[in-house]
Amino acid sequence: MKYAHLLAVDRQRNQRTFMLVMLIVLCCLVALGITGFFDAQRFIDGAPAMHQLGSEMIPPDFSRWPHWVIPLRDTLAMSVAGTALTVVLSLPLALLAAPNTTPHPLVGRALRVVLAAFRSVPEIILGIIFVAAVGFGALPGVLALALHSTGMVGKFYAEAIEHVDPKPMEAAAAAGASRFQIITHAVLPQVLPQLADITIYRWEYHFRASAVLGIVGAGGIGFELMAALRLIKYSEVSAILLSILACVIVVDSLGGWLRKNLK
Repeated sequence: MKYAHLLAVDRQRNQRTFMLVMLIVLCCLVALGITGFFDAQRFIDGAPAMHQLGSEMIPPDFSRWPHWVIPLRDTLAMSVAGTALTVVLSLPLALLAAPNTTPHPLVGRALRVVLAAFRSVPEIILGIIFVAAVGFGALPGVLALALHSTGMVGKFYAEAIEHVDPKPMEAAAAAGASRFQIITHAVLPQVLPQLADITIYRWEYHFRASAVLGIVGAGGIGFELMAALRLIKYSEVSAILLSILACVIVVDSLGGWLRKNLK
């Protein structure tokens, strides 16, 4: 009887999981339909234009590569600086937002709303705002990356902190440790590997996002990419894209090496 009951419970769980998966698939199909993905005529009509664009992009034109070295350097610098500023902003906000380290539940809820507000504005919109505020160059790109990513990284940090083992915290509190000592000796040592992973992944993302921010005047290789697009130099566009791809591969490889050695 007990075995039959367990089978029935397992069957119900599998049915619920199946229904949930089917609902997700249905939502995805509806979304694809709304966006016109199933309109085959649009793909057929666009095929000649895509062929023409591809033929103009090949072969890539690397004749202006010396002009891309400094913008690529600026893009890398933006990603590193934006990540550093993100960590500086995210860690204290995450400690205030996490339920087990916040000084008061209302403070935690308020900080979670603030983090949600930060990540709700795309970095390209923030880039436009900061370009208008502080002018062209890498600085508005760094500020846009940091502000947007603080909302995302702060959320991930807070979730990692929320799920730490409470026993070391209780032991430190019982020994008379201050709140600061509890955080530095009982909380952060548990989550540092996770925080490092989150930070490195975000740095990899920042490099790709920095290339896009250059399109709105926030410096970096994106500015060169936009200039080539405006002049309809598609062979140069493909060369810049390949240069960005090479840098992304290097950054991703370096990020993987850092994750391996920081564990």
